[in-house]
Amino acid sequence: MYRIGIDVGGTFTDFVVAQEGEPPRYFKTSSTPHDPSEGVLTGLRDVADAYGLSPEDLLASTEIIIHGTTVATNTLVERKGAKVGLITTDGFRDLLEMREGMKEDRYNLRMKPVEPLVPRYLRMGVPERVRSSGIVETPLDEDALDEALEYLSNEGVDALAVCFLFSYLNPEHEKRAAEKIRAKFPGAYTSLSHEVIPQIKEFDRLSTTVINSYVGPVFGEYLQRLKSRFASFNQPRDILIMQSNGGVASIDDSSRHAVGAILSGPAGGVSGAVFYGQKLGESKIIGFDMGGTSTDISLIENGAPHLTSEKFEGGWKIAVPMIDIQTLGAGGGSIARVDTGGILRVGPESAGADPGPACYGKGGIEPTVTDANLVLGYLNAQNFLGGRAELDKGLAESTLNEHVAGPLGLTTIEAARGVHQVVSATMAEGIRLMSVKRGIDPREFAILAFGGASGLHASAVARQLHIEKVYIPAAAPVFSAFGMLSTDLQYDFSLSHPASFDRIDLQTVRSILNDLESKGRERLQAQGVGDEDMEIVRSAEMRYLDQIYEVNVPVPDLSQDDDALLSDWASNFHQRYEELFSYRQSEQEIRLVTLRVSALGRLPKAEPPEIEGRPGVRQAEKDRRRIFLGEWQEVPVYATDDLSPDDSIEGPAILESDFTTILLDEGDNAV
Repeated sequence: MYRIGIDVGGTFTDFVVAQEGEPPRYFKTSSTPHDPSEGVLTGLRDVADAYGLSPEDLLASTEIIIHGTTVATNTLVERKGAKVGLITTDGFRDLLEMREGMKEDRYNLRMKPVEPLVPRYLRMGVPERVRSSGIVETPLDEDALDEALEYLSNEGVDALAVCFLFSYLNPEHEKRAAEKIRAKFPGAYTSLSHEVIPQIKEFDRLSTTVINSYVGPVFGEYLQRLKSRFASFNQPRDILIMQSNGGVASIDDSSRHAVGAILSGPAGGVSGAVFYGQKLGESKIIGFDMGGTSTDISLIENGAPHLTSEKFEGGWKIAVPMIDIQTLGAGGGSIARVDTGGILRVGPESAGADPGPACYGKGGIEPTVTDANLVLGYLNAQNFLGGRAELDKGLAESTLNEHVAGPLGLTTIEAARGVHQVVSATMAEGIRLMSVKRGIDPREFAILAFGGASGLHASAVARQLHIEKVYIPAAAPVFSAFGMLSTDLQYDFSLSHPASFDRIDLQTVRSILNDLESKGRERLQAQGVGDEDMEIVRSAEMRYLDQIYEVNVPVPDLSQDDDALLSDWASNFHQRYEELFSYRQSEQEIRLVTLRVSALGRLPKAEPPEIEGRPGVRQAEKDRRRIFLGEWQEVPVYATDDLSPDDSIEGPAILESDFTTILLDEGDNAV
């Protein structure tokens, strides 16, 4: 049986096919932005051809497909979502616009207010009120609710979001609103805040719920379209969707909780980096994912990625747990330009898959990082995508000369070198900022570089950060797809329960966690996961009394007596806080804010291929090529597939595989 990981990126759609007893095989095809499912089916046909099968036979022999996609992200960022109607507590409809009372970049005087995803005329306040104790003070005014729904129906909304005050403590008003909505809008996509994110912080809950309804119809339609395309063939046993938390979920669950897939694609790469880090015995890893459109940075410590529930995407706050990924507008397709001040800029605009870099010959007229790397000699024009595409060096030189070299008074090769250096510096600075602002010294980490373009820049980035070790997996050019076959089913549940450790009711805490665990087990059982393959992870969002931001902390064994449980729990918090911020406040009161449970269903993993002994380095050298490293040098070119485990190569040199190229600079050593 086959297991297939599919990652739809901005430029390429990647496939990894795993089969028990066989090394994984890797495939790439161009993405189809107008309908990503077309590129998926095209790639699956290529996979089937490579195995000598029809698409029907391939899918009939496929045990599981795990799919990551940027559809939800692009819908939000490009503001192409549904027309949403919002129902909220009377007097609070402007909270969506007022946000948290300040700009996210509060010192940026030129920052424009973010346009609300729901315009004011579609935000309806309804009389009702639940107090912070969960007690109903004002019953839901059903007549006013009916009038609001009638108005929204006349305005032609496609989806609805419901967010009442303190509904996470008492959801009865939201449940009644949902009944009314089903009667008035049968089949409409509806998000209830107590289901999407049952936790404290009103704007967090409102923003996340609205995003779910905004992207949900588009994302759900895409998933159903993908499902129907598969239906024309023999269906694989299971199709799962990569989630932002690093796990996977079913198509139906992903459609209902679309906000959980905002970072669907990049999360696959981080999951793969976690898996490889464990294999390598590296406790501190920087995930460096440079693709065609962007670069994604992640931090991994002690076998786990950093998580966040404070993520802004497209200007809107997402408060569900997700892998903490910093995205930079720097990829192989990033466009180079000279600004009005005469400064060379690279990105964040990208040539994408269509038309792509100028050297693709698809009509691109602006210079990109890929064009620069081709002109510098780093890429083999005849061996792009394993020889399935040929790059046009003349087009690359022409566009670099027109848009960069000419305006700056440089030669074409100097312009290309400048583009390479600028994009490398941009990525190094992105890593530096992400790590240092978390109190982390990047010099203590190793870089795990992946994505089709990372091999040409990993060395330069590591040098600027004074990082001595870089790992580049064999699966690097399709690593997000590989990582999807290295993850598990995961469902996250949460409930806010604000309490001081001085006065906490541990029986209530145990009851809440046990209830969340039961929900997780039920969801996994519905997916066919046996008890022996389940793992339950309990954690809590906590803070010191005088703070407003929480830290996620493991919950100790609940079977302990109360004193031991509180002691261990407080110790966990102080220790984690000190790890993150280098100090603790042992005398401060500790506050519990939100309880969390992650239910994991173990899936089989795609193991990296075992490397057998092959001819030594001298025989593996397949060519020599002139490349520019401040001056022209003729360097050896090696085929990575022909290298043995004990081979050692001194830079400068080029290492090539079908889908990626690795540049070794002067002083680099590759093993």
